[in-house]
Amino acid sequence: MTASRSLRQPWLVAALLTAACGRKEPPPPPPQEVLVTPVIRRDVPVMSEWIGTLEGSVNADIRPKVEGYLRRQLYKEGQVVDPQDPLFEIDPRQFRAALDQAQGTLGRAEAQLAKAAKDVERFSPLAEQKAISQQELDNATAAERDAKAAVAAATAAVEQAAVNLGWTKVTSPIHGIAGLSVAQVGDLVGPQTVMTTVSTVDPIRVTFGISEREYLRRAAIINRPNYATTERGPALELVLEDGTLYPHRGKAARADRQVDVKTGTLTIWGFFPNPEHILRPGQFAKVMAALDVREGALLVPQRAVTELQGGFRVAVVGPDGQAEFRTVEPGARIGELWVIEKGLTGSESVIVAGLQYVRAGAKVNAKPAPAPSPSPAG
Repeated sequence: MTASRSLRQPWLVAALLTAACGRKEPPPPPPQEVLVTPVIRRDVPVMSEWIGTLEGSVNADIRPKVEGYLRRQLYKEGQVVDPQDPLFEIDPRQFRAALDQAQGTLGRAEAQLAKAAKDVERFSPLAEQKAISQQELDNATAAERDAKAAVAAATAAVEQAAVNLGWTKVTSPIHGIAGLSVAQVGDLVGPQTVMTTVSTVDPIRVTFGISEREYLRRAAIINRPNYATTERGPALELVLEDGTLYPHRGKAARADRQVDVKTGTLTIWGFFPNPEHILRPGQFAKVMAALDVREGALLVPQRAVTELQGGFRVAVVGPDGQAEFRTVEPGARIGELWVIEKGLTGSESVIVAGLQYVRAGAKVNAKPAPAPSPSPAG
């Protein structure tokens, strides 16, 4: 049996060799299909950015002008109020009593004046007839003048008492949004008590600081006589906390008189229309303005740029159809495009789709991608 097995082995080896020689190699895979777009060269606005704080364009702390116990709150917190809209009512009883007392004093003074006037009227002919002495007429005339002064003082006291009574209704001095009430019903309030705050939020003010170097570069613009108007200042854009761009553009309107010695910045005020009251005082936002133009900048779609180990790269397709990775240094973002500072010459086509399947040096089937639609900035 051993001899028989050994006689079969050469036949098996020959059969295996024949089968191996007849097998065909599988065809190479087709080139990976990718979408490419040429590098864009054009002038683009360079956006400067700052962190700003939103505030009401006018902020009025509501303080009562008289002291008393708070009786009622007359407004709904967070609602829009107009000038002279009532916000609070202070207990008016003591002020009404003071008005009544002042009116009584005025009545007595007017009665005294009427008597003094009659005395002068009666004494004047008697003095001419020498029926009374001149001294008596002089005394009557002085009493009349004193009564007139007493009436004037009493009238002023009545007016002041009436004003104090009117001040028991605390009203809004401006149009704006009324904040939460700090004072509560039953509190003893006075002229030093801040009861709430009303802020005008349309337009709303954004406050931000520019560095001293930025100021020196643009001092000629900032110091123009017509800079301090909402119509002539540079246009501003606002990026909110959630990353959305605020739909209305604003204007840089006012600059502070000095550079802050603690921060080295110059405070700038800008104003934004806020008809829907989306913006509220106290919010933080990114303020942007196109103050410079970058001539002949190179731009690629943001999706063409990948980050790898803290660096950035793009894949380009050469004339021979081979893919090549380039390390790049990206700059500002313009809509859906990214400015490339270093790494490209401007004559390349970059891969924007299918990039995850591409290997350096591999052949690719490049097809043109749809043109990007960048959002104009500035």
